[in-house]
Amino acid sequence: MAWCRRFRLHKLAGLSLMLAGALIFVSPISRAATPGPGPSQVVQHLYAELLDTMQHAAALGAKGRYQKLEPTILRTYDMPFMAKLTIGPSWAGLTPDKKQQAAKAYGRYVTAVYASQFDGYSGEKLEVLGEQPIKHGTMVKTRIVKSDGEPVTLNYMVHDNEIGWQIRDVYETGTISQLAVQRSDFTQILRTGGVDGLIAALNKKADDLQG
Repeated sequence: MAWCRRFRLHKLAGLSLMLAGALIFVSPISRAATPGPGPSQVVQHLYAELLDTMQHAAALGAKGRYQKLEPTILRTYDMPFMAKLTIGPSWAGLTPDKKQQAAKAYGRYVTAVYASQFDGYSGEKLEVLGEQPIKHGTMVKTRIVKSDGEPVTLNYMVHDNEIGWQIRDVYETGTISQLAVQRSDFTQILRTGGVDGLIAALNKKADDLQG
């Protein structure tokens, strides 16, 4: 796919996963009464689910992997924020319903990408190395070790919002922002088809990846 310069874990050619989810619907719950996992734990849970999906990829199939990963992806990523950043200035002029449609399509697409890319296991390791406070959040440092032992650095920018700690960006080799890459790659679709065109394109790609 264009925006994330896809790679499969056993090859890791190009940019890393973006990862993404859809607009999350939750009931208001007191954060103080129900403390959630911290930044590193959020990424650790994501990696555990990805690893389990890889190990059972063949039995699950594309649709099964999508269904297994979807709840974790939607819970782990701040999709409304990420959709807003990748769509850019035109987001401000969208109706609430259109914003919801855009975030949902974005989430479907990202979940389908995960399901298609984490499609097998050959000894890869997904490791969380630690975290570092940054402005407006925490950077969780990780690496993916390929089956041949080569490590690839992936850092996650995690932000504490009203839902809990959620990922807002991923950095390949520690410096390349996936949101920046996406925003650049979405530009042409938005220019020619507007937000409706982008929503249609993301939904179609999600369907194709599952098909």
